[in-house]
Amino acid sequence: MSRPRVLGLLAGLALAPALPAAAAGPLHIALILRSDASPFWKSVEQGAQEAARDLGVTVSFSAPAEEPAAETQATLLDQALAAGPAAVCIDALDSAKIAPVLAKARRGRLPIIGLGQGVDSPLVLTTVAPDNAAAAALAANKLGSLLAGVGTVGLVLRDASSRISAARRDGFRKLLERRYPGIRVRDPSYSGGDPRAAADQVKLMMQATPALSGIFIADEDSAPGVISALQDAGAAGRVVVVGFDSGAAQVEAVRSGILAGAVTRDPVRLGYRAIAAAVDAINGRRLPPFIDTGFHWYDRTNVNDPSIAAILHL
Repeated sequence: MSRPRVLGLLAGLALAPALPAAAAGPLHIALILRSDASPFWKSVEQGAQEAARDLGVTVSFSAPAEEPAAETQATLLDQALAAGPAAVCIDALDSAKIAPVLAKARRGRLPIIGLGQGVDSPLVLTTVAPDNAAAAALAANKLGSLLAGVGTVGLVLRDASSRISAARRDGFRKLLERRYPGIRVRDPSYSGGDPRAAADQVKLMMQATPALSGIFIADEDSAPGVISALQDAGAAGRVVVVGFDSGAAQVEAVRSGILAGAVTRDPVRLGYRAIAAAVDAINGRRLPPFIDTGFHWYDRTNVNDPSIAAILHL
């Protein structure tokens, strides 16, 4: 079950923005995420807490206990609206399922902020997220350089339909096509975020392409399965692998040399900027359609640097 929690407290009038005169006490923002079951979302929550303290608002956190749970998330959104927030930030599991609830929110002129994968809806004022295509292109450039521009690489995606998966797939492919024409990219394999399915996909990939040169793991959940499959096949280190996001398995694989490196989002910044955007919207400030929260490359040379270690969700 979900569990709403208050994340931020009144920080003091000196730090608070110019809030509407009718507001009684600190404004409340509802933050509704995809899951509360992974370190990534805990880090997003941390960023929201920091923004709440800095900006003098309160934030409640709601999320399904497990993914996928789109209907549960729609119910949580409806419950959050009943509490009368000044704004809503949401990373939608299924935009269609929450559409009727969002319509109700906008009829009440409630600002809606998308974050992460966002919401496929014109009712959203802005989406706070990294540029997933650019991040995947960075991973492709690193892999292409490590392979000296020659070889065949595989691509493991979570799914075939989400905007994030599509952006990472296209960003990766386009960079290699443009900059490394000597590298052939196999058709994507899909894991559903299941490490066991990812392991099976990689085993099939290596059977079909014995001379496989590299792999891009485009989601964190697939990484343990890919790593396990490479180790079982005795291909760890021979096949050059780059990843996306962090998590304990990927970070350890980078430290040991099984993974050449990975590009990771900054979940703390993601949570912070979402709340900041909500406060701006409440105060009537115009928001751009997209707020880029950035991404970072890490490998054995910098994985222990404080600036990188601070954003790795372990």
